[in-house]
Order: sequence, then structure tokens, then C-alpha cells
Amino acid sequence: MWSVKIGNARRARPALVIRAGAFYPSGVTSRREKGWLAVAGILALAVVLRLWALDVKPAHFDEGVNGWFADEMAHTGYYRYDPTNYHGPLHMYAVFVSQSLLGRDLWALRLPAVLASVLCVAMVLSFRKFFGAWPANVAGLLMAVSPAYVFYGRYSIHESWLVLGLLAVLYGILGLWEFGRRRDLWWLGGGAALCVLTKETYAIHFACFALAGATLWLLGRVIPSRPALSPAAQEWDRRDLAKVSAAAVVVIVIFYSGFLLDFSALPGLWTTFLAWFQTGVEAGGHEKTSFDLVGPLNYYWLALMGRYEWGALAGVVAGLLYIRPSDAKVRYTAICGAGALVAYSLVPYKTPWCVISLLWPFYFVVGSALFHLTPWPRRIVLVVLAGHGLWASVDLNYRKFDDENEPYVYVQTFREVADGINPPLELARRDPRFRHQPGAIVMGSYYPLPWIFGDFTSVGYYTGESVPAQLDSAFVLADESLADKVQSALVDDYYRRPFRLRSGADKCVAFFRVREFSPLFDGAPPDVLGNRDAARPPAETALPAP
Repeated sequence: MWSVKIGNARRARPALVIRAGAFYPSGVTSRREKGWLAVAGILALAVVLRLWALDVKPAHFDEGVNGWFADEMAHTGYYRYDPTNYHGPLHMYAVFVSQSLLGRDLWALRLPAVLASVLCVAMVLSFRKFFGAWPANVAGLLMAVSPAYVFYGRYSIHESWLVLGLLAVLYGILGLWEFGRRRDLWWLGGGAALCVLTKETYAIHFACFALAGATLWLLGRVIPSRPALSPAAQEWDRRDLAKVSAAAVVVIVIFYSGFLLDFSALPGLWTTFLAWFQTGVEAGGHEKTSFDLVGPLNYYWLALMGRYEWGALAGVVAGLLYIRPSDAKVRYTAICGAGALVAYSLVPYKTPWCVISLLWPFYFVVGSALFHLTPWPRRIVLVVLAGHGLWASVDLNYRKFDDENEPYVYVQTFREVADGINPPLELARRDPRFRHQPGAIVMGSYYPLPWIFGDFTSVGYYTGESVPAQLDSAFVLADESLADKVQSALVDDYYRRPFRLRSGADKCVAFFRVREFSPLFDGAPPDVLGNRDAARPPAETALPAP
């Protein structure tokens, strides 16, 4: 220790520690190091949970569709935006780049979504400048271990990109509010562009951001914020706004026009809302009426939180505390979260992965609320919330990832699909020439199989009405209800094996031609004797549109 004498008193000073030629008080250095260690630990946990055994879960229906779009881009040169798909083009290009660099497998298919999910955690941690280190670290930890963010962060779907864009928008709003810097304007514009490039539901969230500002102002007239946050003097001007707006528009036009190859797709930017509104109202088989509360209001999202997301549910409850005089930034965030939760609860169309667009504001709220507790109680509550999230996340992602009893497992491909797809994939691995052997898929709904067999050049896709009179394919995968019809059309001898494709679909049957697959089945006798006198038809090679 060192000290300095002032009059008759001696004031203790912390020891000095040399760091890169500069002097820092050891207590400050220790706090900084602990702060960065906490951030690094949270990010490392997020990465491990999202990357560990990334390919243990078979490709989901929607992953197969997105992968198929990326495969088509290899032939067309760009992604043609379809406004009835309700998703922007960004994720398709990300998957295309990943598969082009890393090959066609589950890791390459899912890595873009993993990257976006990890960046979301990093983005949450960066809000320490607005909410403080403790609330931001709590929010980052809860997101890092969240069953929803991990489960859908390991899916090749669009949702994580939307969350990343929404976080950037909030970062820009709070930055302009508190600092007024040009960089904050760029955060706002960049986040908004990212949302537009991702998913049409950005319209709901943009409305929530705007209405939350008006609500905060009205609430402040009755119950003022304490401390209040007066808007900072703005460093940007109209020219800066024009630059940001122009950059956002240019990026959006480039992606939606297929990198300037198809300007006819641009009207889809606004015509998509006609189809999107109709689907949202009619639900298209994705309604959750068993959770109806009052009129059109539905508690489906709260039920998911109660089962999986205790941290976010605690944030919903803690948000009520911010009706009283409280920090304006937290108030605004709580209002944004509550507005989105109500809006999504009113829309009949509900798929569980949308929950990740709703959870994140409540992480900031619960982190800020816990900060006002004394150290030990807040640590105990955090351990309970984060511990439950981690346990549920590990259980869901590595054990029950295809369990139909888990609400997050939705139209998921079963692990038993391996009984139907692994034999052809194994033969192709042993001898790449097998990829040119004819195959047939006879199913009413067959995704993600077109992506799984995307490297096979002669696979035909048939419905029950279009099954050829004779089939001479090396392998045939069929709905169980069509198995007898397929079996009667087989020209050669085959092995017959049952398998399951996914939740909500028929049971399936696989037929493997003996002369190719005999080594995989240890030379076992055939299960089906074919009609060798029948003419052998050419294979159908056209891939279906999703």
C-alpha cells in the first residue's frame, strides 16, 4: 500500500499496478478484468451451447426449404424473392455463401444462424453503456442459456437475424437519446435495414418502437421517470440522415433485386403484406386456440415462458415495477417488450420460434430490477433463473430435440429418419458415383429430403397419383399409405425398412435395391421380389418447388 499525509490524517490509496506502461489503481483494474472475464465467459457459454453437436438434430422442414433455395441459387445465380414466403432474402444468401465455402452439410447449413445468435448475445452485452454492467451481463447470460435462443439459434431459419436487427435498432434509439452521435444514427439505420432484409414481422416491431416512445411520454406526464433522460444534443444533421437512409435503401434494393439481376421482385417489398396479413389472420393451421384468454387475446407466449423461459417471465412481472417513477431507458424497453407481446398474442398465426423476437426486452428489465436488490438475494435469484434455463436448454437441445411433447419441437424431423436416408448417403460416401443412381421419393410432403439428397442427380419426386407403373430406382422412400402401390411397381429385388420422417406426417417406408445395398445389410435375403419382366422406366429428375 502507499499513502499520502494530509495534515494530521493519512488517506489510504490503492496499490498501483503497471499495465502496458500505464499506472492503474489495482482495485479498478481488478473490476475491469472481472468485467471482461464475465463477458468472455458468457460469450464462450453461448458459443459452446450453439455449436456443440450441431448436427445431432436432423434437418427441419423449414431448414430443408431454405437449403433448397440456396441450392437453386447455385443454378440461377441469385435468390428470386417471393413475397408469399414471408421472409426476406438475407438468410438465403448467408446459407448460399456458407454452403459454397464449406460444402453441403448440416454444419454449413446452420452456421449462419449460429453466428447471428451469438452476435445477439454479444449485442445484448454491449448495452452495458445504457443499463449498466450488471443488468447487461444478466441479460446476456439469460439469452446465452435460453432454451429458445439456443434451440432456434441451432436452426437454419431467419429469426436470429431479426432479433439482431431489433437489438441494433434499440441500440441506435437509446444512443441517439443519450448521446446524439452520428454512429448511433448508423446503428438505427443499419438495424432497420437488417430487419427489412429478414422478415416481414419487422412492421410489428417498428410500430412498437414508435408507440413505446409515445406511451413513455404520456406516462411521464403522470408518473415522471426518475432519473429522467432528456434527449441529448444531436450531432447529426439532415445530410447525415440522408446518407444513412440512402445506404439502407441501396442495401435493401440490392438484396431484394437479386443483386440487381431481377428488379421485378422489388414490388414484393410492399405486396408481401397483403399475403402476410391474410396468413396471420387465417393462421394456416398454426393457430393455438387452446391458449385463448379473452376474445382474440391469447396466452400462448406466456405459457412458453412459464415452461422454458423463467428469466423472461420474471422480466414480464418486473416490468410492472417500472410503472412507478423509474429509469426512462428501462421503462421504454419494458413498454417495447409489452407491446410486442400483446401484438403477437393477438395474431392467430403462431409458430414457437417467433418467441425469440419477444423475450429479449424482458432480459434487460429483469436484469435492471435485480440490480436494485442486495447482492446475495440477487445472486440467488440469478442462479435460479439462469440455472433453470441452462438445464432446460441442455435437456431440450441434446436429448429431446425431436420429442413431440416439447412445445419448441415443432414439425421437427425425427431421428429415425436416419433409417431411410443413411443407407443411400453411406453408399454415396463410399463411392461418389452412386449419387448418379436413380432414386424416387413418393410422399405427399417430403421436405427436407430435397435438400438432403441435393447432391444426387437423378432423384424423382412423385405424389400418390403420379407413381410410375414400374420403378427401377436404387432406393425409394414412400409414405406408408403408398407403400403397397410402390411395392407392386418395383422392377427388382429390394430390402424394405420402416422409418419416420417428421411430426405430423405419415409413417414411411424405404426400399433399397439389393444389388447396391446388399453390403450394408450383410447380404441378407430381399424382403420384396420385383417384377423382372417389366420395362424399366427412366428416372424423373426434376426437383420440386417448396
